[in-house]
Amino acid sequence: MDDQHYRENITVQYCFPDSNASCRKEIKDGIGYFLLCFVLSCISVCTVFLNLLVIISISHFKQLHTPTNLIILSLAVADFLVGLFVMPVNIMQLMDSCWYFGTIACYISPIISFLAMYGSLYSLILIAVDRFIAITDPLQYSTRITACKTVLFIILGWSFYLCYVIMYLYFNDYFIQPELSTHCYGECVLVVKYSWAIIDLVVAFIVPCCLILFLYSTIFKVARRQAKAIRAVNNGASSKNGGKMLGSSEIKAAKKLGTVIFVYLTCYIPFYLSSVSVNSLTSTSMVWTVFCWLIDINSSVNPLIYAIFYTWFRASVKCIVTCRIFESSSSKFNLFSDN
Repeated sequence: MDDQHYRENITVQYCFPDSNASCRKEIKDGIGYFLLCFVLSCISVCTVFLNLLVIISISHFKQLHTPTNLIILSLAVADFLVGLFVMPVNIMQLMDSCWYFGTIACYISPIISFLAMYGSLYSLILIAVDRFIAITDPLQYSTRITACKTVLFIILGWSFYLCYVIMYLYFNDYFIQPELSTHCYGECVLVVKYSWAIIDLVVAFIVPCCLILFLYSTIFKVARRQAKAIRAVNNGASSKNGGKMLGSSEIKAAKKLGTVIFVYLTCYIPFYLSSVSVNSLTSTSMVWTVFCWLIDINSSVNPLIYAIFYTWFRASVKCIVTCRIFESSSSKFNLFSDN
């Protein structure tokens, strides 16, 4: 009965009626699909808008040009790509099973999707390393971690993952033999081999996440030791002030960015567990669709975390929304005046 009801609510047409090789088009015309696509479209717009605010804030205000914020900028760029390109494509494929943008766009689309995903992961690795050095060696932090070094590592990391994505798609026969996964005109499907699902699980998830978790476990062990040391010497004014400078602020920053990483793991673990549960996973399967959207929604959550935890973000957004950003001296505004 359910299958019959499902078939009654799907009108089968053709993607390109003038072509004999055209794929069949499935248009989901139920009210449920309309509401779902409307909600997802709102999420896409919010993702673009919120991450654009982060990008503008860190890029414009000189006070925010710190190594940690540059890594947050890298994360915001990855999330921005998800909202601008990945989400609209996924929404379109939910509404209409056809691919109208041609072969070249079909090749480029998964490159952008995977690069944005891996860009987020790499940014989180850099955040963990940055906080690890800030906590374990605070006196040498400013000399070991500079803005120039941070930009260099960001560029190198994104370049590495771009090469990895191209290799990943190449060895899944996505470039050289598209006919293996595409059987008609108007279809864009990625079929991931089980062997590469395992490789990707190890290279792009298990190893980076183990590294992140190890760094953060060390961070919080050191933070607890620092907290005990601060309490032990809190009777001396100078010691207490120094303890706050070297311990409290860095510990709070680690906890805030640790929240970002916890949300990331929550959104990504279901996708990677499902990727190794079957012999091959296609981009048209319902499992792929649901878990990919869970990953995409993670890109919407990150800027909300910034808005909750970071006063500089709220102050910079106020300047942007009130158009004070267009003042000649706006780049030198003090965003921490309320602290």
